[in-house]
Amino acid sequence: MERILIVTDAWLPQVNGVVKTLQNTAAELERQGHVVGFITPQDFHTLPCPTYPDIRLSLCSKGMVRRRIDAFAPDALHIATEGPLGWAARSVAVDRGWQFTTAYHTRFPEYVASRSPVPADWSYALLRRFHAPSAAVMVPTHSIIRDLEARRFANVVHWSRGVDHDIFSPEPAASRRFAGPPVFLYAGRVAVEKNIEAFLELDLPGEKWVAGGGPSLATLRRRYPDAHFLGMKTHAELADIYRQARVFVFPSRTDTFGLVLVEAMACGLPVAAYPVPGPLDVVGRSAAGVLDDDLGAACRRALELRPEDAIQHAAQFNWPAATAQFRKALVSTR
Repeated sequence: MERILIVTDAWLPQVNGVVKTLQNTAAELERQGHVVGFITPQDFHTLPCPTYPDIRLSLCSKGMVRRRIDAFAPDALHIATEGPLGWAARSVAVDRGWQFTTAYHTRFPEYVASRSPVPADWSYALLRRFHAPSAAVMVPTHSIIRDLEARRFANVVHWSRGVDHDIFSPEPAASRRFAGPPVFLYAGRVAVEKNIEAFLELDLPGEKWVAGGGPSLATLRRRYPDAHFLGMKTHAELADIYRQARVFVFPSRTDTFGLVLVEAMACGLPVAAYPVPGPLDVVGRSAAGVLDDDLGAACRRALELRPEDAIQHAAQFNWPAATAQFRKALVSTR
């Protein structure tokens, strides 16, 4: 049994891949008998992130974070994000000569560049400094590993993702019926970096649904009145929406993994996406989806795919296997 402390700037009430990953990893570690603690923005006063108010930035000092680390007394320290809490925890660990691990969940440089005039290379330089002391930088796909190594990041290791197959599961084949025009679905954060307009602009033979919330939701609702915007959903509600659709459309070009890809496939929903990191790693050349630089063509071809192939492909992504990779990469603080 180990005491594992995870420091993260991304936490509830946010609903995104980072939060889902940390929640499921912690639950799996606890099932294995480990004690898992968190330092999150819920422990501090916060301010909204500029241009993205749904994300709260912690008003914390190194001393405040140090006291919480000492109160938990971890055997292993994992710093999940590069925000204020992550930098404070990193500083404490470096001061003490502790070993620790970090993770690269989000293409932060590209997101900053999409919202501001800050070049991505500047942000990558800052992130390279952040992760430099880490004993292992955990990354969700092999494509991102190669990308970071090309940018001179060191100690980069693979930590995949999973899905709760008890929630995200298909309807029995005998009860699966599709009536009326096909539904093309996007699910996830509704934000500029997700490139959702590339999906909404397509001329497709059916309906377009968008599930999720985010800073671009009101704008896209006004701009695309013919699309159906479903808002935030629980996991169970989202699984039901996946089962009603015919194709899952993933227009993002900047995701490191795309957890919703696996959720959709586990429900029997084939994928249409660009051939970029994330879809290349999660879908690849399988029969579970179509990757094409022409997203509309990918959507139309995905209509011909079998739900059974998507379900079979998704089975390899599970939290016990992903958590085993996480546990293997952890290091003792001392």
